[in-house]
Amino acid sequence: MTENYQGYSDQYIRYLELLAKEYPTQAATFTEIINLQAIVNLPKGTEHFMSDLHGEYDAFYHILNNCSGVIREKVEMLFNHSMTKEEQDNFLTLIYYPKEKLDLMSRKGELNDKWARKTLHQLIRLAKLLSSKYTRSKVRKAMPQVFRFVIDELLHAQVDEDKNRSVYHSKILDTILETGSTRQFIYALTALVKRLAVDHLHIIGDIYDRGPHADKIMDNLMQHHSLDIQWGNHDILWMGAAAGSPACIANVLRNNVRYHNMEILESGYGISLRPLALFALKNYTHDDGMDPMVKAINAMLFKLEGQVIFRHPEYNMDDRLLFHKIDLTTGTVTLDSGTYELTTTDFPTFNPADPYTLSPEEHCIMTELQNEFMQSERLQKHMRFLYSHGSMYRCFNNNLLFHGSLPLNDDGSFKEIYFDGRPYKGRSFMDHADHVARQAFLKRDTESLDYMWYMWGGPDSPVSGRVVKTFERSYIADQSTWKEPENAYFHLNRDKDECVKILHEFGIDSPQGHIINGHTPVKVKKGESPIRAEGKEICIDGGFCKAYQNSTGIAGYTLIFNSHGIRIKSHYPFKDVDQVLRTNVDMESDSMQVELEPKRVMIGDTDNGKKILQMIDDLKALLQAYRDGIIMERKEAN
Repeated sequence: MTENYQGYSDQYIRYLELLAKEYPTQAATFTEIINLQAIVNLPKGTEHFMSDLHGEYDAFYHILNNCSGVIREKVEMLFNHSMTKEEQDNFLTLIYYPKEKLDLMSRKGELNDKWARKTLHQLIRLAKLLSSKYTRSKVRKAMPQVFRFVIDELLHAQVDEDKNRSVYHSKILDTILETGSTRQFIYALTALVKRLAVDHLHIIGDIYDRGPHADKIMDNLMQHHSLDIQWGNHDILWMGAAAGSPACIANVLRNNVRYHNMEILESGYGISLRPLALFALKNYTHDDGMDPMVKAINAMLFKLEGQVIFRHPEYNMDDRLLFHKIDLTTGTVTLDSGTYELTTTDFPTFNPADPYTLSPEEHCIMTELQNEFMQSERLQKHMRFLYSHGSMYRCFNNNLLFHGSLPLNDDGSFKEIYFDGRPYKGRSFMDHADHVARQAFLKRDTESLDYMWYMWGGPDSPVSGRVVKTFERSYIADQSTWKEPENAYFHLNRDKDECVKILHEFGIDSPQGHIINGHTPVKVKKGESPIRAEGKEICIDGGFCKAYQNSTGIAGYTLIFNSHGIRIKSHYPFKDVDQVLRTNVDMESDSMQVELEPKRVMIGDTDNGKKILQMIDDLKALLQAYRDGIIMERKEAN
């Protein structure tokens, strides 16, 4: 590679020539340097982390609207001496649910110009406070386009000697009131407030299952301005089902039938369960107290899972082949640990001579369901979004984000996992698992689809990491058989040195580095803490899912990382939006500081900031190339 007299390689000169097409003059170049230099010296934006949403749309939506309590904190700080507690609560409810609140106030006859003018002034003050850490350009882009010019003017009002600007801005508000656009302007300002309060959202997996409206969560996430997703085991299950894996489809059906959550399948995604329901009612009984639909899908599931295990001896899951160990004459099943009585002997499609083959009717039902999963337009759209905005893990601003676990040996070393005879471990394993997940959706080949099922419940899965005991929990009353052995990660992640080693494997060596997980509910009522390994590992599964709240004692966590440090918010159960509108009650939350930064984190300290700093260096090199005559300026178009 040759170099010119300035020491630039020919390749770098070609890069600068490409850069010159965007910045064709010295003036354009140094203007952008000044702009970028200003950006990197602003405080970093606020990141929010949420995990294990499990279809609980109402609670999720409220936390998005109140920005995990951040908006309340700003309102209290700004209006503590000018608004009563009742006025603040009313104001906050308006921000969270502007349409619903304005509709309610209209019915009560509480809307008038005096209220509107006062409220608009308060919203502008709040938006101005929240916009202070962003460039004017970024704030302008965050504004709804229809009111962009007006809001920009109002946010950047300057006091002048003759108060002309004050009169000008007062006239703007007069015009808003006179034209009857108050409601639309309030919508625009409340949307801007919520947009500025959270700069980026991380979802650490498990959007799906248990709760009723994961599809609504997905619709909402698809409208979010900036986010990433780390896949959870329940997400992977739906991704595999949408790609056509029969074993994944059977598990999705079981999860939703068992939790009486069939609306998402039938109404949300247009997948008919009628053939399965009719088959179950015709062939299974209620005599033992078990739901016939659950029994029907269980039998299909264990047959399909058995087929996958037979195809893949490398999964080392022969201990999960239990269907052939049933003895219907004695009503028992024999495991390695002993013989146990079954809770039911209602297995009309069980064939002892060929236990893992679907009956003709089961095969017909599964084929039809497979087609419906693969042809559901809305489901496929949601899954494409999970792939385009999701991954197995992400390194972001010195934090390592992944949902479940990283396979470890008992001594803490990275466990080797083989694919096609080649070993992978640590980061390379996570990268390859990510690749296989994408192959499953793109190629829909049996090998990749089978691995999607393995990731749902395999002991060395990156999103699960435990042996799933579906059979025992379905058919054996003795709960000693229910315990699900876990990968070594789940006890080694309490060790600081182990977490530091894992972070290093992923290129994170900052003293402020953390692993952030979900997946395992933190049982707060039993004294468990989400903060582990002296702060190096943080688990934010606090029980959004109502089914877990009795064991966790709370209703979810949000982790907040702003320029000052990291804190965690624990939330209490959310009832419904109607209650918020009637009483202005907010979701109660407790806040705990996890870590304070030794100095305020600026954009230049972030991952994106490092890219901007590199761009500044390149622009400086381009500027010098112009001045040295290496690259010639071009006249900018008028």
